[in-house]
Amino acid sequence: MKLKLHENIKRLRKEKNLTQDKLAEILGVTVGAVSRWENENNTPDIVMLTTIASFFDVSVDALLGYDVASKKAKDIVA
Repeated sequence: MKLKLHENIKRLRKEKNLTQDKLAEILGVTVGAVSRWENENNTPDIVMLTTIASFFDVSVDALLGYDVASKKAKDIVA
C-alpha cells in the first residue's frame, strides 16, 4: 500500500490557496519542513499529522490517503 501523504498535503494546501511559507507559519514549522513533506523526502511526526489533518478538516486516514475498504487483516496487508 502506497500512502499519498505528500500529494495530499500539497493538494490541500493549494486548495486553500496557501504558499508553503504560509502553511509553515500556520503550523509553526519551517518552510523547509513543508517542502520536504511535499517532496516525499520526510514525513511529519504523529502529532503534526493530527495538527495538519485538523487544519485541513480531514481525518488522518484521509490525509494519509488510507482507505479501509476491508477490515480483514489479510486484505489490509495485501
